[in-house]
Amino acid sequence: MKPTHHWVLVPFALALGVFLLAQNRALAKPADEHKAEREAINSVLRAQQKAWNRGDVDAFLVEYWHSPELTFSGNSGVARGWDGVLARYKKNYPDKAAMGQLDFSELEFRFLAPDAALVLGRWHLKREKDEPEGVFTLVWQRFPEGWKIIHDHTSVVAPPHPQVNRLGAARRD
Repeated sequence: MKPTHHWVLVPFALALGVFLLAQNRALAKPADEHKAEREAINSVLRAQQKAWNRGDVDAFLVEYWHSPELTFSGNSGVARGWDGVLARYKKNYPDKAAMGQLDFSELEFRFLAPDAALVLGRWHLKREKDEPEGVFTLVWQRFPEGWKIIHDHTSVVAPPHPQVNRLGAARRD
């Protein structure tokens, strides 16, 4: 049996290690590859929340795509076009009291392409007589002037009601 010269394998193993390390770095994603996009969309949402809480529907809608192709889906159906969405908001929220104070929470971002994103979240309105809440899905597109909402699907979600037993007492599960 011939003696094996392990030193011949060293350069090969070293080259393979360098190649694999380079591949790993090339394929690895940065810790938060969409950080800038997420911050930009969050900034838009904060601006919308501030506009809403001032009672300014027009400023709230600045962040929507000003196009006849904009769509909004909600409990009352589909509104089409920027003018249709504006009319829907003004009909449902005619004044600051109807608008209340808006809060967004539980935001989840999914980037579909370099210029497209989907954001899911919860909304909550605090008004004098009630506190409706629900969920939303926003489809975003990046335009030269920034990120805009091109589709909004917002739904009211009723808070859970406690079950009542025969004696009229609320039951906790």
